[in-house]
Amino acid sequence: MNERSYQPDFHHNFHQFFDALKLDRSDRTKTERMQLHAQLGHGSIQRYVPRMDMEVIISEYQFHEQRRFGLHANNPMVELSYCVKGKRSASVGDSEYETVPGTCMLQFIDDAQVQFEFDGDQPFFMVSMAIPVATFHHFIEQGNGARAIAFQDIMGGRPYRMFNQMIQPADSILLNRIIRASQLPSTRNIEMECGVLELLSSAFHSFLLEGQTESSKLTRSDMSMLKQARDIMLEQMINPPTLLELSRMIGMNDYKLKIGFKEMYGNTVFGYLRDKRLEKAFLLLQEGNVNVTEACCAVGYSNPSYFAESFRDKYGINPGALVRRI
Repeated sequence: MNERSYQPDFHHNFHQFFDALKLDRSDRTKTERMQLHAQLGHGSIQRYVPRMDMEVIISEYQFHEQRRFGLHANNPMVELSYCVKGKRSASVGDSEYETVPGTCMLQFIDDAQVQFEFDGDQPFFMVSMAIPVATFHHFIEQGNGARAIAFQDIMGGRPYRMFNQMIQPADSILLNRIIRASQLPSTRNIEMECGVLELLSSAFHSFLLEGQTESSKLTRSDMSMLKQARDIMLEQMINPPTLLELSRMIGMNDYKLKIGFKEMYGNTVFGYLRDKRLEKAFLLLQEGNVNVTEACCAVGYSNPSYFAESFRDKYGINPGALVRRI
């Protein structure tokens, strides 16, 4: 399939979704807020079009009762979504997908009949961003003009494919910036676009590009075990296992774990954990619900002075100063 065949109006997929919810939308593609009709529930969808090949959808609503509807997404696109609150079920063919809070989903959509189901009397909050396939190919292209991965290779002849994981702390920080920006009428398109590009870059690296260096000797099994090691370290951030314990947990010797983890994630196991701890602490302090000592303990630091020094080295600001800003 050539590049030209991936040029249809991907905005039409969203128009179908808005129409299924009976939203009063503009006939043309533009930034707007659409209120859910009172008979269906309450809340709204904010739509941003920072550039013509990018959609940002911030959904925050609640249906009075369970609601089902379908649409035919027949305009190829790539969509990145973050579920903040509530859940949603979707079926494509014989496959069922459930979206739950705290998860990030990278979706590749070609020509799919999708059925959505939302629970009634349950708040739902999701941030989604989408681009057409030609833009995805442009973004994924290397500096020498080569393309490491193509849409049709990812799809493998399927109409739909999804990758998902828990939302990472660094992405939560970027996501919160987009949410806050959406609440300000003075937000410029370039500010929204920059936030979306950072999240897309993070998702492409995490889901598609990890371990894909030309010289990599990591097998698919190796990469799966290393991802498992990363997940264990994040889940047990406060009291992580030793390197030897971690190697036993994933079934890989400690030397290969050290070398492979550095190749795949660009950092040592505990250097990676340090960064993720500080990112989570930044997020907690940014949300304004904890003080510095509480944030320090929440991410596994026992020494507040060492925590403050590490935080300052990474972000160039004392954690207490961040709290005072907020």
